[in-house]
Amino acid sequence: MSDEKKYKIGYTQGTFDLFHVGHLNLLENAKKQCDILIVGINSDQLVEQYKNKKVNIRDYDRARIVKALKVVDQVYIVKTLDKKKVWSKLKFDALFIGDDWKGNPRWEETEKQLGEVGVPVEYLPHTDGISTTQLTQKIKNNNKQNNKKEKDKEDER
Repeated sequence: MSDEKKYKIGYTQGTFDLFHVGHLNLLENAKKQCDILIVGINSDQLVEQYKNKKVNIRDYDRARIVKALKVVDQVYIVKTLDKKKVWSKLKFDALFIGDDWKGNPRWEETEKQLGEVGVPVEYLPHTDGISTTQLTQKIKNNNKQNNKKEKDKEDER
């Protein structure tokens, strides 16, 4: 995005489960591009539908966490991945997403749909090496290691 254009209302949407620095980087970078940043939090049911897994933190708690950030102006729990439906209610001027989604067919379709109403999809730098999936796996691995250490200690006694 050129430095000349700053959008009045920006929007991004995600699950934001196990909030991490990648989430923070996305939100901070989005806020630099707009005056008002609205964040859509995917509802628990929506996440279960499209990711086929349960969240670690309930949607209203994830919404509270994200809303507490100084770069976030408004938060809504959303029940759809259809960004044009969300736009019809919130009327944002640009949608922000991590550049790891660039070229994804779903996002190409989103670009086309939002382009019809003059809303660009702006791809922001993705933070490599961190994701909720990676964090979940690390927690599982740490638990296994800690359980093994405890069992070894018990065996020594």
